[in-house]
Amino acid sequence: MKIKDYMPILEWLPSYDKRQLPGDLSAGLTVGVMLIPQGMAYAMIAGLPPIYGLYASTLPLIIYALLGTSRQLAVGPVAMVSLLTAAGVGSLAVGGTETYIALAITLALFVGLIQFLLGAFRLGFLVNFLSHPVISGFTSAAALIIGLSQLKHLLGVEIARSHYVHEIVVEAMGKIGEINWSTLAIGLGGVLLIIGAKRLHKAIPGPLLAVVFGILLVWGMGLQALGVKIVGEVPGGLPSFGIPQIQIATAQDLLPIALAIALVSFMESIAVAKAIQAKHKDYKVIANQELIALGAANIGGAFLQSYPVTGGFSRTAVNDQAGAKTGLASIFSAALIVLTLLFLTPLFYYLPKAILASVIMVAVFGLIDVKEAKHLWKADRSDFWMLIITFLATLGLGIEQGIGIGVILSLAIIIFRTSRPHIAELGQVPGTPYYRNVERFDTVLQRDDLLIIRLDAQLYFANIDFFKDRVHELLQARLPKVLRTIILNAESINAIDSTAMHALSDLVEDWRKDGLAVYLTGVKGPVRDAMVKGGVTEKIGKENFFISVQEAVDEHLQQRPVQKNSIHQAFVLQTNVET
Repeated sequence: MKIKDYMPILEWLPSYDKRQLPGDLSAGLTVGVMLIPQGMAYAMIAGLPPIYGLYASTLPLIIYALLGTSRQLAVGPVAMVSLLTAAGVGSLAVGGTETYIALAITLALFVGLIQFLLGAFRLGFLVNFLSHPVISGFTSAAALIIGLSQLKHLLGVEIARSHYVHEIVVEAMGKIGEINWSTLAIGLGGVLLIIGAKRLHKAIPGPLLAVVFGILLVWGMGLQALGVKIVGEVPGGLPSFGIPQIQIATAQDLLPIALAIALVSFMESIAVAKAIQAKHKDYKVIANQELIALGAANIGGAFLQSYPVTGGFSRTAVNDQAGAKTGLASIFSAALIVLTLLFLTPLFYYLPKAILASVIMVAVFGLIDVKEAKHLWKADRSDFWMLIITFLATLGLGIEQGIGIGVILSLAIIIFRTSRPHIAELGQVPGTPYYRNVERFDTVLQRDDLLIIRLDAQLYFANIDFFKDRVHELLQARLPKVLRTIILNAESINAIDSTAMHALSDLVEDWRKDGLAVYLTGVKGPVRDAMVKGGVTEKIGKENFFISVQEAVDEHLQQRPVQKNSIHQAFVLQTNVET
């Protein structure tokens, strides 16, 4: 491995073209401007003082720029991770307290360590066990919870913190008479301003315009005297260095949520990184290196008072549209946040919390994926119901339980589908040496004395009984004392384990006792090697292995001459094309 593989910045920095600088500078400043209100707003979701959103937007961005393989990914606080942070830490301490803040920072360290180790040991494939329908259902439900959790800031009323939608809605409905109309007007104005700016051009920093609008309105009209809640004094200066305090009891409580955040945040990050990389052909996104980069960013951030971060959808899209060509854009964004912390925090004194709520609500409601649910309803009903169950579980049971159920569902679907593989009976396409599924093709030819079977999956302990039962059904459907040969087309079998080899040997022995010849065709190299080592090849006989189905059929015809009327056509309604 070259050092460039671990430090991707060494790949693009030596050949950096000064013509790329304007794009990187413009994108870095644009994303930095977005990060100021978003970081503060997302920190509120996480149950932290707004300043911690800015702390999380400094060192992690620089570390990712050094180690990340994506040149447009914008790392920092995001809504989903902020909500998961609140869900995990909120059960251990009261939001906003010193203990709560310390736990959130420690959580960033744990998330970083998990991601770094997963990347170092090349275990990035584990995120594949979270299927897209599960992520979509979880994300949509979490977005709904996040958005509704901001009702208290949008309406200007006190609503107890909860991760259950029904509790939030019921309490909000009970306090309609207490709404602060000035607060509501400011919040709705912020929503309209952000949406309007986005429709004009995605690169326009709508959240920043809303922040300026809110600050000027409250400051100019003295609306804080009318009960409009403001951020108040925001501490200035850079975050101080500190070593997160780790206790055994704390670690045991934080590790489950840290694992969930590590996987979910990586999936969010890698998804947007690959989507953007598809537009650029000058580099490649490497999943395991992305884990290392995100892990290092979280570890480094934890020592400068950061809570967990990852790559965000909206900021990455803006970063790309604004002209980012390299990771230097992220360094410019971090530099702007540092300048803000040093000199500009007093400007946010009159920032109304309703504006931060509007920033959050516009961002997260865009994550509710209704189109995916409609698509799955037409394309794959099992995936649709997996999405719906995860969505409802997250809403009704909570964030952690929802994603846990989603993972279990993903694994259950994998097990179910691999344990009940597709098995086809094949017939000959007239006038050709090709054989296709008799249930999907018109006028394919079948011989009464020959059964050709194709298994479209690996053959292993979980599906061998299903395979045996299905073959038994096909045998029972044949006329007694007419069948002479069974051909197993193994070209779609990618692997076979010891249990399946034992069962296959027994099946071949039983079929031969019934006077049937058995041939195997298209056996792949790795499967053939396993059969040789397992003694299956010796039992079946090397002479009974053929490269193609047609060769095995020719052998059958040579050994068993065709009887009169032994060939018939299968006329079946064609539903789709099978290859």
